[in-house]
Amino acid sequence: MLVVDVESTGTNPQKHSLLSIGAVDFNIPSREFYMECQAFEGAHIDDGALQINGVSKDDVFNTSKKTEAEIVAEFLKWASETPDHTIAGQNPSFDTSFILAAAERAGLNTSIPKRTIDLHSVCYFHMIKNGIIPPLDTKHKRSDLDSDAIMKYVGIPPEVHPHIAINGARIEAEAFSRLFYEKSIYPEYKDLPIPWVI
Repeated sequence: MLVVDVESTGTNPQKHSLLSIGAVDFNIPSREFYMECQAFEGAHIDDGALQINGVSKDDVFNTSKKTEAEIVAEFLKWASETPDHTIAGQNPSFDTSFILAAAERAGLNTSIPKRTIDLHSVCYFHMIKNGIIPPLDTKHKRSDLDSDAIMKYVGIPPEVHPHIAINGARIEAEAFSRLFYEKSIYPEYKDLPIPWVI
């Protein structure tokens, strides 16, 4: 399982570009991937996305950075070196869609599967199994179990802002470990108790 988080110039993988990919090999958490890139030529830019990831408009097309095609090729090579290519994360279909779109733009073949493991679903199940009613966004009539709420539930601080892809991948991997195995995988979290473990 590869815990993956990406940052991008927006939410549409066809119009918007990757800006970075962060990933953790869940079975070997010390095995990580992190690269930043310039946006592809003609990519649309959403100001809201840049506020989230902290990339300035000037830096989006920074030609000193690798291209989107280069980082996705390097990510696919890194991913190919593990026997399980299953992508996991918070809303992993978003991250996977950007990687697949970038690979297609670059003319690259990919073995990234479409089956993913969603941290939201895993945490939602864990809450239900333990008799806890997951939070509901009554305005939008949907689950309100976002990343910050999940990190609070598993007993670790939320992701710092601005979002950096490797930080997102790390905290998601830590959350998965606490939900699956009731243990930490990173030393900085070992002293933070897992709320439901007495």
